[in-house]
Amino acid sequence: MFNSIFPKIHKEGYKFLAISVLITFITLFISKFLGVLFITITVWIYYFFRDPERYSINDDSYLVSPADGLITDISEKSGPEELRLENTSYTRVSVFMNIFNCHVNRIPSSGKVEEIFYKPGKFLNASLDKASEENERNYFKIKLINGEEIIIVQIAGLIARRIVCEVEQGQDLKQGDRIGMIRFGSRVDIYFKNKKVLAKLGQNVVAGESLLASE
Repeated sequence: MFNSIFPKIHKEGYKFLAISVLITFITLFISKFLGVLFITITVWIYYFFRDPERYSINDDSYLVSPADGLITDISEKSGPEELRLENTSYTRVSVFMNIFNCHVNRIPSSGKVEEIFYKPGKFLNASLDKASEENERNYFKIKLINGEEIIIVQIAGLIARRIVCEVEQGQDLKQGDRIGMIRFGSRVDIYFKNKKVLAKLGQNVVAGESLLASE
């Protein structure tokens, strides 16, 4: 119960929380209205950077969601040209994270990080399709334990200004392990082949737990 009300927070949140608490104390001496406003902002920052434990199905015949949020697109797309996969067809599922979602991202199935590629860019609304081509983003090519490959793309959004990567090339990961986070409103795409899509357009999903696809 305590952990549900006061979840642990991601290390990226500590400095933002400290700054907000300091400003709140200062403004309380100046204006009660501003003080209450900054108390609200501080609480929001705390919950934005929450990093709760998640419990995956532990079955690598499934792909779990890499992010909390709303599924805004399920379609057939060419792979990212940044990974030289533009001539390969994939199913792409896009998960949009609003400013109230947990922003810690997780690996959908156990595997090895074959390649990581970061590309700077713009900060368009992450719900727009062209955000996947123009925004700041980070690519992961993951080789699953069954030999197949999936692609995960972290896409910064309108407010987001930094993508945080927490894994390295060559690292082995288990289903549901953390791979990083994106600050303040963003999107995560997952590309895969040879799997049946289980998720639905407009569905709210939970990182590391909700099932997106199966063999």
